[in-house]
Amino acid sequence: MRKIKLYIASSLDGKIAGPDGNIDWLNDFNSPDQDYGYAEFLDSVDITIMGNSTYRQILNFGSEFPYRKKMNYVFTRNTELKKDDHVTFVSHDHLSFIQNLKNETGRDIWLIGGSQVNSFFLRHNLIDELILFAMPVVLGEGIPLFETSDIIKKLELTGNKLYDHGVMELKYNFKNA
Repeated sequence: MRKIKLYIASSLDGKIAGPDGNIDWLNDFNSPDQDYGYAEFLDSVDITIMGNSTYRQILNFGSEFPYRKKMNYVFTRNTELKKDDHVTFVSHDHLSFIQNLKNETGRDIWLIGGSQVNSFFLRHNLIDELILFAMPVVLGEGIPLFETSDIIKKLELTGNKLYDHGVMELKYNFKNA
């Protein structure tokens, strides 16, 4: 069975983006000789899932859509959206859709984010692994890693790695998944 992996960067105060969805603060940690394991991780997945706001943000980066060689799904409440050049929009029956994906043969699934879709997956015990890059910055205001705060989940630390610039990679398995 495929695993769903949330691979994501967060500020130390738990924000994945600024209040307007801006992630420019991550540029301070970019380095041409350090990809934080991104290429290896990207090779380990063949499906991406993201929310509609995250998808729109990716399209605004101004370059080619970065996941063209993957199957890409965008979760949205807009039932009018069906498919575009890059993704298939999913607007209903998310739980059975995800279970079907997990049961298919293939590589793992990357849950890209954002906050609302992360919370949906968390609430329904669908995240198998969290690969979190704790960035040494405090944003104050912004979009949290998980939108809801009424969920308690226990995780098991399975690995960690310290990178230059004080970036810490933390790998967790969800105990209740």
